[in-house]
Order: sequence, then C-alpha cells, then structure tokens
Amino acid sequence: MAIRAFALGSASLLALGLASAAHAQTTTDNSGVDVVTDEGDQDATADNDAIVVTGVRASIVGALDVRRNSTQIVDSIVAENVGKLPDNNVVEALQRVTGVQVTDRAGGEAAAITIRGLPDSLTTLNGRNIFTGAGQGFALQDISANLVKQVDVYKTRSADQIETGLAGQIDVKTRRPLDFDGFTISGLARAIYNEQADTFNPNAALLVSDRWDTGVGEIGFLVNASYAKTDYRNMSTTAGALIPFATETPPAGSGLAPLERIFPGPNNQNWRPGLDAGLPTAPGSTLSINGVDTPYYLSRDAVFSSDLYGERERPSGNAVLQWKPNSSSVYTAEVFYAGFRGNTFNSLQFSFADWWGNPGPVGLYDGTNIIKTRVVDDVFGFNSGDYGSAKTDSLVYGLNGQWEVGDRGFLVADVAYQDSTTETTFIAQRISRVASQITVDFNQADGIPSFSFSDNTLLNDPSAWNVGELYDNANRGEGSALTLSLDGGYDWDFGFLRRIKAGLRYDDRKASTFVRDQSAGALGVGFDTLDANYQFYNSDFLDGVADVPHSWVVPNGNFIGENPDVVRTLYGLPTSESLSLERVFDIDEITMSAYFLVDTEIDLFGRPLQAQAGLRYVSATTKSNYFDRLNDSALTRASTVTEEFLPSFTLRYELTDDIKLRFNYGETLRRPAFADLNPNPTLTGDLTNLGYGSGSAGNPDLRPTLSKNYDVAVEWYFAPDSAIYVTGFRREVDGLVVPQTTLTFIPDNNIVAGATDSFLLTRPVNASNGVLKGVEVGLTYFPNYLPGPLDGLGFTGSLTALDSTQNIPEFDADGNVVRQDESPFFNVSDLSYNATLAYDRGPFSARLSYIWRQEFLRNNETRQFANPIGVWRQPEDSLDFQLTLSAFDNVGITFDAVNLLESKEQTYYRFGEFGGPEQFNLGTLQLARTFALGLRFTFD
Repeated sequence: MAIRAFALGSASLLALGLASAAHAQTTTDNSGVDVVTDEGDQDATADNDAIVVTGVRASIVGALDVRRNSTQIVDSIVAENVGKLPDNNVVEALQRVTGVQVTDRAGGEAAAITIRGLPDSLTTLNGRNIFTGAGQGFALQDISANLVKQVDVYKTRSADQIETGLAGQIDVKTRRPLDFDGFTISGLARAIYNEQADTFNPNAALLVSDRWDTGVGEIGFLVNASYAKTDYRNMSTTAGALIPFATETPPAGSGLAPLERIFPGPNNQNWRPGLDAGLPTAPGSTLSINGVDTPYYLSRDAVFSSDLYGERERPSGNAVLQWKPNSSSVYTAEVFYAGFRGNTFNSLQFSFADWWGNPGPVGLYDGTNIIKTRVVDDVFGFNSGDYGSAKTDSLVYGLNGQWEVGDRGFLVADVAYQDSTTETTFIAQRISRVASQITVDFNQADGIPSFSFSDNTLLNDPSAWNVGELYDNANRGEGSALTLSLDGGYDWDFGFLRRIKAGLRYDDRKASTFVRDQSAGALGVGFDTLDANYQFYNSDFLDGVADVPHSWVVPNGNFIGENPDVVRTLYGLPTSESLSLERVFDIDEITMSAYFLVDTEIDLFGRPLQAQAGLRYVSATTKSNYFDRLNDSALTRASTVTEEFLPSFTLRYELTDDIKLRFNYGETLRRPAFADLNPNPTLTGDLTNLGYGSGSAGNPDLRPTLSKNYDVAVEWYFAPDSAIYVTGFRREVDGLVVPQTTLTFIPDNNIVAGATDSFLLTRPVNASNGVLKGVEVGLTYFPNYLPGPLDGLGFTGSLTALDSTQNIPEFDADGNVVRQDESPFFNVSDLSYNATLAYDRGPFSARLSYIWRQEFLRNNETRQFANPIGVWRQPEDSLDFQLTLSAFDNVGITFDAVNLLESKEQTYYRFGEFGGPEQFNLGTLQLARTFALGLRFTFD
C-alpha cells in the first residue's frame, strides 16, 4: 500500500513524515515490516489523483488515501491527524477512527479501546508484535502521540500478517531518517491544565534527523524523544450492591427482627446470591426463612466514595540508523523505548447502610420492594488510605534488511528482540468507627446517591476513629521475545498472476511473574494517638455534583507509600530487608508460522478485478511452570501444542474509477493471556458472612479462541479528497472464554480477614460461542464550492451499528452446566458515532470533534449479591476542540480542550430486561476537563 505525501502545514512535529519533498517514502509490505522505497517506485495508483494540501486537511485526506490504496480494509491516522488533535497517546488518537470505541477515560485520558466491539487487537510497532511485561498485549496509552507518524487499524487480515487478535491489528509507525530531505529539527511543548486536579502538566517532544551521501551510500540517523507528566484527580461515589432485608413486620417463626439483613445461610437455604437477574423485585415477594414464607425488601448494603490523586510520567523515545548502499537495498537498525512511572493515593470513605442497631424508616421505589431511602443507626464504616505505585520499562530492538532481487523479486529479513518489565506495589491502612446514624438516598438524582451522617464533622476528627488493618503487596512481571522473520516475493506483469509471496516467522516468547503479600489486623488504638504525618484531609469532593460528605480524614497514603517500613514496624510486620517476591509462574511459548500468498488480477466487464488468496500455518508450543504459594511453592509443569491452518481471501473490484468494492474472508485466533493460564488462586475471605469466601484462578487447559471473519465494503471516492464508504461485517467466534465458578475446599490458605476453608473459585473456561455483526458508515467531505472565509471547511465522521450475542453457561456449585443464557459481548455498544468539523484556511487550523456511544455491558458482578449480575455503563460522550495558529512559517501555537461537556462515567445493574439506571444505579465517576496551550516548531 502506498502512502501519499502531502506538503507540511502548520509546522506540526507529527506532520514531518508526510513532507512532499521527502526523498523516500514508507510503504507497508503485508509481512508487517516497513519497506523503504524510492519515490519513483510507488504504486502508480497513488499518483492518479495527486493532492497537495496542508494542516488538518492533509491528515484527514492522508488517512483516506491509505484506505483507498490498501488491499485490506484499513482505517488510519496519518501524521497531523494525531498531532493536531488534543491527543496525549495513541488510544486517544484512535477514538475518532471508524469502528473504534474507547472505554475507561479516568485520570484525564482514554486507556482502553475496542475495534468493532472486540478488545483484543494485535498491537504492532513498525510491523513487529509488542507486549507489556508478562502480558500478551501492549499498553497503547504508553505510546506518546508525539512519536507517531501513522497508525493503521486493520479490520481484515491477510495470510502474511500475524494471526493473533480477533479484533484486528493496530500498527503504530514511527519515523525513519530517510523520510526526510536532510537535516531536520522539530519540537513541541505543551502545558496541559487538568481542571479537576487544578494542576498544570508538561508534554514535550524533540526530533532531530539528518541524512548524508557518503562513499558507501546514503546514511540517515534520527532520534525522537517525548516526555509527558500528568497530575490528576478521580472522584467517584457509589451505591453498593443489593441484598435482602426483612420488612418492618416479619412473620412469626421467621426468627427475623424488623429490617434485619437476611444472609444466605449454609448451602444458600435462605436465598441464592448471584442469580443472573437477581431476586424478584415485585412488592410482597417472599423467601422461605425457617420454613416460613417471609416478605423481604431489597436494599443496598453500603455507600462509599473514592477520592483518588494520581501522578504519572511517560518518558519514551526511538532512535533509527538507516543505510542505503544502493538503489536496491536498505538496512534499518532501530531501538524504541516506552516507560511509565505512576503512583496513586486513594482516599476511600466506606460506610455500611445495613447495621442492625436501631433501624429507622425506609422509603421504597413505587411498585417495587426496593428501598430507595433509609435511616440506620449504629453503622460500621471505615476510611482507607491506599497507596499504589507502578513502573514499566519496555525496549524493542530491531534490525531489518530489504533487497530487490532482480527486476521483480524482493526479500525482507527482520530480527527483533524486546524486553519488558512491570513492577507494582500496594499498601493500604484503614481506620474504622461506628457512626451513630446515617441517612441515605440511594439515587437522589441522575443515578447519584446522597448520604450524610448525624454529625459529619466527626469524619474529620481523628479521635473518632480507631486504627484498623494494614494490607501490603507487590507484583512483578517480566517478558522477553526473540523474533525472526523472512519474507520474499516475485511480481509479474503479464496474465492474471501479479505476485506470489511466502514467508516464515519464528517467535520465542518468555514470561514470568512474581508476587508477595502480607497483612495485619487492627491495632486497637485511636487514630489520634499516631503521629500527625499519618493524617490526610481531602476537600471539595464532588462539590456541586453530589450531596455527599465533601471531606474526611484518612491515613496519609503519600506518607505510607514513602515510609512503608515505618508503617510495617508499627504493625509488627517484616520490613524491606526481609521481604522478597515469590515466583508464581514461568512460561515459554515458541510460535512458528509460515504462509503462502497469491495476488491475481483479471479484466471483468472492462474493469480490474483483483484477488488475493493465502494460507497461514501456525504452531505454538507452550511450556509452563506454576509455583503453588499455598503449598510451599510446589511445582506443576504443563506443556501444550496447538496447530492451526488459517485461510484468507480478498476481492477488490473497481466498479468505476471512483467506486471500489471489497470482500474479505479470513480466520484469526486469540491465544489465552498468560495470567489466565495460571492455576494458582487469589483468595478473599468470607467478609460478609456468606459462609464462604471468593477467589479467582487461571486454567492451564485454555485453548485459543478462533474467529471466522466476513467483510463486504463499498467505497465511493466522489472527489479527490472526499469519500463515503459502507462496510458490513460478521464475526463467528468459537471458544470464547467465560467464567466458571465452583465451590472449592482450600484448607491452610493463610486467610486472616474472614477466615474460611470454602471459596467460590472462578476460573476461565472455553465454554461459549458468539456472533458479532454490524455495519460501518464513514464520510469525509471537503466541498470546493464554499465562498470566501468558509473555503477550507470540511467534515469527517462515522457511525457504527453492532449486534452481538454469545451463550453464557450457568454452573452449579460443582461446576456442572445447569442452563444456557444469552448475553451481548462485553464492551460492545450497539451504536456509536463520531463527527469532526474541520477548518483549514491561511494561518488558522481548527477541529471540533464529538464522540458518542450507546450504553454497553462492562462486566459481570461477583456472584455474591441479590442484584442483576450485569454491570452496564451509561451512554458516554466527549466534545473536544483544537486550534492552531501558524504564526510564522516554522512555528505554530496550539490550543486544545478535551471533555468540554464535563461528561461522567456511570454504571448500573442489568440483566436482559431486568434492572436499569433508575432503580439499580451503581457508580458515578466525574471525568476531568483539560485545556492545553502549546508551541510547535520545525526547521529543516
């Protein structure tokens, strides 16, 4: 696929790779490795409608041309399309791509994406598979938008592309020195204001590149570095899960006091937690308590608020050395680094709303048995100061050689080594008390609860609190990979055969994880007896947003995080000198693949019909060692081998010069995450008197999930820089992973809080199949007839409609399937759209972008409560603005604004037709607005 070059506009650092005067350009060979070719070697189709535009328009039209000239269905972000929007990382930049939906916008940035509703896209950097730590995927948000030249989102795949990722492939391209004419220096500096945290944060980048003609050929060197720091604040408040309570007048023989909480009891003889739709909510619904039909109310058991202060730093960079000894060969050596440093201090306030002291009046939602308001005396609560830290270092080294063999052959060899390490720590101290009274409205308005205590001032009085428990743990993940690939092909210029291509790939992936944890019970002393350094008071919490306490005292997480041994000594726990991480699992996965691909072209009704057919063979051998921490690190070994043949087939027909038709069939797979293979359980005690605890563990018997993929597209390029396209698609997925929960006996488990030997243990199993289907519609339009100052106005936008269903087996306590339910896929909005109004004229360049997605199923709740199992997210949107003033030829001033509408993330309980945001509201997270002022420069 050839990539258009466009004149540099508005002096953007991220536009450098598209300079129209560049000596060489980058074209993507479907092996996944970038190929550098002379400008004269481009695919002729790229020159048919040469366009020279600048600024915002250049980036939008550049992305359109990538789609136009590719064999696969590809949507892209090209150069300024990243740099000219208020995007701090690749995830944020992708949210305006057709079919991409963004989730998890906490902390002033977007952190997770799905492509057409699927979350597991393959992430590649310059065609090479990359990962974070011991995981299978890469944290895309760790790639600064400042380093990126282009991002391609492949919706379909051919046999010469890496086979993993049901959702598709996201290929991030960085710059190369032979992209430029000669010496170039470019940079940017932005100050970003986070309104919620009231902080100013730096974002800076610098690129230096040069190339020389020498006696041994052309040599180019480039270095590009980026640094971003963010201080943020997340504020959320939540109404807890639902559980049953007695009414004010429980019947004789039930043994219940008025408004007493009804526990499940041994073997769930009173009620069964975790039913898909929850317990019935009709007035007068009953439970059999001691053989008596007993009416019940449903009420939340708690309310809580989280005030999280976070800081993150992202240093990143890449360096590239290229050597072009002659016109038929290019050698590229490069290194890429992405780092993350982060810490969070969560000031958590938690209060039960169900204690049995002297319960006051309750108010119900009309026509239900669900409590909306209540007053409760003598309620237990705790405040917690939770400090967490995270550190990631990822390095990718690559060496690539490309040769023309004769007049029509080519050969590409690539070797890459990468190493990634993640480290996390968490330490939390609690304080607790019994408050005299709490008054709660679980949904005062718009899904937000309100609550207050009889004397809110005691929330800030250390003498009212006792020093509670301490929790202290850490994790480490290590990953490395050595990858070798060899691709070759031959082009024809006669008959129907245009190209044959074949390749081999070898990948040796290693991963290890380590963990430690310790805890201690309450100290039994007043919080006021500790040094004042332990005390932290927040303020202005959700002020003007929610009628909840706006300030409270907690253990100072920052002090605890900076002085962990002081706190450990206070509790009599081992300190750093004697603490070490225990190995959890080691995995060595060797993957070998080979493919063969044929491109053909025939004349059909006087127009070219192009076909591409291929077959990819992949074999993966996974060797694992698991260390049982509950059994003196007893070792379990496992080894599995999987083999798959994955066909692909693509048709592309030019109905006219401007209308293209595409069809694609391909098969892809998703390998289990390494953490999902680990059988070691993570356990939580019986904290709510259910009679058992809970836990999670992996399953070493997981197999890959397979998908058969169908795509049909119609594209009409009705002007050189305008198009409308429609794509229909279907994914038939076999072996989806769903949770299986069984009651498991695990003695000698070292549980302190809620000690028990019985646990509802949840493991992943390949027990579901599903179908995802939908339609995408996209439009890019820059009219050429607008008068005067309106000339330069354009629009780009897209709409995605999805429909998904999968079977969800329900298991009994022994793990047997008792019935099959249906559910949509997680994180799939049935409808989403984005719209961008762009303007480019003279020194001004601007965009106004709006993104919206319908409500969607986020996850399933732990099966311990009486509400519907599904946790849904309310519709989400974001309105963003960007303005650039090119004050001088080489300098631009930028202003960016994100989340102008002050959107929220809100959740509620629902399963099928049961539940909804009104009576089953859950949590509300206030998202921050950010504003940025920046300066960009380019000198070449």
